[in-house]
Amino acid sequence: MSRQISDSVVPTLLPPNALVKTSDVDKAEWNFRPLLGMIQRLRFRLILSLLPKRPIGRLLEVGYGSGVFLPELSKRCDELYGIDPHQRAAGVAHHLRSHQVQARLFSGSALALPFQDESFDCIVAVSCLEYMEPFNQAVMELRRVMRRNGSLVFVTPGNSPLLDCAHYLMTGCRAQEHYGQRRTSLIPTVLGTFTVQQEMRAPVIGSSLVTLYRAMRVGAR
Repeated sequence: MSRQISDSVVPTLLPPNALVKTSDVDKAEWNFRPLLGMIQRLRFRLILSLLPKRPIGRLLEVGYGSGVFLPELSKRCDELYGIDPHQRAAGVAHHLRSHQVQARLFSGSALALPFQDESFDCIVAVSCLEYMEPFNQAVMELRRVMRRNGSLVFVTPGNSPLLDCAHYLMTGCRAQEHYGQRRTSLIPTVLGTFTVQQEMRAPVIGSSLVTLYRAMRVGAR
């Protein structure tokens, strides 16, 4: 089932002066550039539009990076957690606390999550699942730590040569070098374990040739 992106959803982000550079693929500063920032922030609007409407107890963001999205997520749950392979968790947590955001951050891989079974009511992943290989192992770990009635909400880049060209012109980065063929195989792998509850694409009209992002909320089969 698809739905519309709410124009009223404006995410609260960690400001540029509080961002810790955590890796080469952490491009959080792009969220604050003209035009490119509007496109980047669209991912967060998709996630917020798909979050469960019921109260969220424990929420985990996988691939939190510099923590740019955590201020908004902290408003949506009782307990906020984050995990990322980088070793800058303490620095990110420090900046979050200075902005009154409390989050329990961990350094680790999504292939071996340091959490007990059925720990989270909701798991969020913003443009990061496509980096986690092998996909099937990452997906099974996410399923393991998600509660039975929980949800995985994720957004992943569209697979369009046309948009890849535009991305290169704006950023100087070649999408194909980052993703290879992983964008093609990610969603089929996810749907081998989870079932779709809601799905959105941006933009909402047009063919896959102009799909910037594809987002889903999925639950356990």
